[in-house]
Amino acid sequence: MSGTDPEKTLLLVDGSSYLYRAYHALPELRSPKTGEPTGAIYGVLNMLRKLATDYKAQAWAAVFDAKGKTFREDVYPEYKATRSAMPDDLRSQVEPLYEAVRALGWPFLSVAGVEADDVIGTLVEEARKRGWRTVISTGDKDLTQLVDERTLWINTMSNEKLDVAGVTAKFGVPPERIVDYLTLIGDQIDNIPGVEGVGPGFASKWLQQYGSLDNLLSRVDEIKGTRGENLRKLTEWLPKARELLTVKRDVPLPIPFEKLSEFKPDPQTQRAQYERYGFKTWLKEVEDAPAAAVPVPAKVEQRKYRAVLTEDELKDVLLRMEATDLVGFNAVGSGEDPMTARLVGVAIALGDEGVYVPLAHDYAGAPAQLTTDKALALLKPWLERAERRKVAENVKLDSHILANHGVKLSGATHDTIIESYVLEVHEKHELGSLAQRHCGWTLLSQEEVTGKGASRIAFSSVEVTRAARYAGQNADCTLALHDLLYPRIAADDNLRRVYETIEMPLVPVLFRMERNGVLLDRQKLDAQSHELGGEILELERKAYEAAGQPFNLGSPKQIQEILFERQKLPVKKKTPSGQPSTDEDSLAELALDHPLPKLILEHRALSKLKSTYTDKLPRSINPNTGRVHTTYSQTTAVTGRLSSNEPNLQNIPIRTSAGRRIRSCFIAPPGSKIVSADYSQIELRIMAHLSGDENLRQAFAAGEDIHRATASEVFGVPLAAVEPEHRRVAKVINFGLIYGMSSFGVAQNLGIDRGTAQTYVERYFQRFPGSKRYMDETRKRAKELGYVETVFGRRLWLPELRSGAPVRRQAAERAAINAPMQGTAADLIKLAMIAVQRWLDESNAKAKLIMQVHDELVLEVPEAELEATKAKVRELMQGVHQLEVPLVVDVGVGENWDQAH
Repeated sequence: MSGTDPEKTLLLVDGSSYLYRAYHALPELRSPKTGEPTGAIYGVLNMLRKLATDYKAQAWAAVFDAKGKTFREDVYPEYKATRSAMPDDLRSQVEPLYEAVRALGWPFLSVAGVEADDVIGTLVEEARKRGWRTVISTGDKDLTQLVDERTLWINTMSNEKLDVAGVTAKFGVPPERIVDYLTLIGDQIDNIPGVEGVGPGFASKWLQQYGSLDNLLSRVDEIKGTRGENLRKLTEWLPKARELLTVKRDVPLPIPFEKLSEFKPDPQTQRAQYERYGFKTWLKEVEDAPAAAVPVPAKVEQRKYRAVLTEDELKDVLLRMEATDLVGFNAVGSGEDPMTARLVGVAIALGDEGVYVPLAHDYAGAPAQLTTDKALALLKPWLERAERRKVAENVKLDSHILANHGVKLSGATHDTIIESYVLEVHEKHELGSLAQRHCGWTLLSQEEVTGKGASRIAFSSVEVTRAARYAGQNADCTLALHDLLYPRIAADDNLRRVYETIEMPLVPVLFRMERNGVLLDRQKLDAQSHELGGEILELERKAYEAAGQPFNLGSPKQIQEILFERQKLPVKKKTPSGQPSTDEDSLAELALDHPLPKLILEHRALSKLKSTYTDKLPRSINPNTGRVHTTYSQTTAVTGRLSSNEPNLQNIPIRTSAGRRIRSCFIAPPGSKIVSADYSQIELRIMAHLSGDENLRQAFAAGEDIHRATASEVFGVPLAAVEPEHRRVAKVINFGLIYGMSSFGVAQNLGIDRGTAQTYVERYFQRFPGSKRYMDETRKRAKELGYVETVFGRRLWLPELRSGAPVRRQAAERAAINAPMQGTAADLIKLAMIAVQRWLDESNAKAKLIMQVHDELVLEVPEAELEATKAKVRELMQGVHQLEVPLVVDVGVGENWDQAH
């Protein structure tokens, strides 16, 4: 959506639209206390609560149909005559629902003589007069006729969102022609006849051809065939049908528009209702924080946005930038690859306005703009000075775009995506979501500005005024978000430590690593791709032989047919649709006893390696640098771990020969070596630290093989007498338990009966009681708080801990056990990267960090610096933080990554 200031939002809910849907979705939900039905109440309230979170509006209302007839029955007595009576179970929930909506703090509107649609249409018109945006939450397609540049239609239950382009794409006609469209096809639910034989396709085709229903009817004789005859039969009816389908926009409102933002929650009524209906989670929430679910009007106002086209204008802006303590900044680039993206413009937010400096907009009729060289000559001193503080929405990407023009961004002290990640790791972090959630703003999306799919245009082709609106708004929102988010981080010592000593200092380290890239042996990769192709063909031949016929090894349906219908193999698991599963776990279990599933698994593994790595990596080599440059994301994994994308360098298997062969293609240039520094058993060491278990700590302090030590305790034998099978069992238990695995999971993993596995687990907890105590206390605390924390205070939110679905809740409980360990490991490796890069800079070393893979750092080191680098990297990684058990780092060296690991 686009429009003019002020950017205020009205949130409207078509309650009647959701009432039936909620009832039918949860027909069996009843109060455990009274037995009365509650599905519709729960469904609608749940939807209202979600909307209150997703859309921080300045005004809001829930609108329902009133009892009795409407003006439409006077126009057409058969209107809705075919609708069945409301079920008794639903009728009994209507009044309690209305009371619950009011208690939640939502204005309740219901106007006699008209429908909810008409009240919504009137409110949209009132909002439009005031220059507000409107979000309509409904499942009723009729209300798409209200959509315009300032009005968005959303279906909260299906997550569908329709703006003007979305309506046009879905129905084939723009919103202003929706009434004509509906008139032609009719509405069976409301008993409004349409033209027989005319469905959505023909309706949109006619309206595209003739422009409107009136034009179509004026040329009705041109329509040939049966449909033309049917259309002519209804020429007198269709105007009346259109009247019935047109939403009114002039209904007298029972609540003045200005009062819609003044409604407050009623915690006392909420408590009584939630207790009566058995809504336990909501009851606890309202007791702890009575107003938590109520939409809170945002206080943040957006500023004005303009384009800066001349040198004098930019100089004026620069003077203000120099005098401003913190400036919102955004480098707008072209292209998807950070290493090659070029500046199209820069956006700057100064607290009272957002400006956009276009540099490369080249559409027909584009205004004269500053050249990139001229603009950067003026901006470069400010961009490169550390004391000139900036806040951006993606500092690392901005750094890449500017680096491509020879500018070294400095002073970017804050990043709103990272602020959001530290505060609310479980939420969405892109600017649009943050704007809606925290500021109550609905930003222009990039798709709205550039289009999407085949019709998408380059940002350089966007009209400058609209580009200024989009980019200036983004920079402005970034600054506003920082003002809201950073104080919350600064007020919490743990969150501040994570943000200021881990996440933000890591940004320039990742930027350097991405710029460094990794050298690949392209010829070797090409040869491996050829070899893998031959191995895949051989596996196909063997699979055909084992199956007795050729088949598509990439088709789950054909695999189902071969394995379960023809070979009659036992079904280990079924898909949600009831079909035999052919996922990896199911095939792995079958592969223990049958050759064909094993061949299929091997074929899958090699095919994935070939397509993902040996085929793709050579295409990822940057022609200018001759290297592969991945992108590391800090804000993807909820545990704090980094992720690697385009290409993903973190998932190359290390335990298979094919995976190791691929790793051997990551090479050092002549005169250098690859150095791999890997934390040893880091999560188990963190477990020993967190649990306080003396036996675990002693084993690590003594430098023992932890799996042998565990086996010795579990099986009651001396260390020297531990057999390989004992160690294997202990290893499964060690890693299984830190991932929250139950005795059933241990049994499955080891291929033993559940009773034996239970015995092993019980023995483990007897010998390592601190582990059991830690797990029990962590589960309990996580349920109370809704989150767990790492050693450094990183907060890992687990909203599913309160889920009513047992499977989700149990998964969240398992995650609660592991997340502090995995998150602490992520924090440690990040701190290690910061320390290593700082030492490399201070010592003017030519060695450089080139990859981070989970608990491993990979460097490219000149041979002259090899010994010093190995020793220092080990020292820094082991000393980055003092745990109750020693950190151990294994360092390897080789011509390639495989040799070094």
